Amino acid sequence: MYFQSMTEFWAMGGYGLFVWLSFGITYALLAVLTAYSHYQHKQFKRQLSARLAREQRVKQYQEQVK
Repeated sequence: MYFQSMTEFWAMGGYGLFVWLSFGITYALLAVLTAYSHYQHKQFKRQLSARLAREQRVKQYQEQVK
């Protein structure tokens, strides 16, 4: 499909609002999903390191008690 001008391109034959809104919402949701995944990954790593440290402390305590 060829457009005579940039205005026609942005209008997309009258469907421009739907087309560009769909693209915008899609990219916004992908950005939110990426940010949330990054946050969850960092939170998981923090919880894992805390758990490992806690297990290490328990193991040291059990060795001291023996």
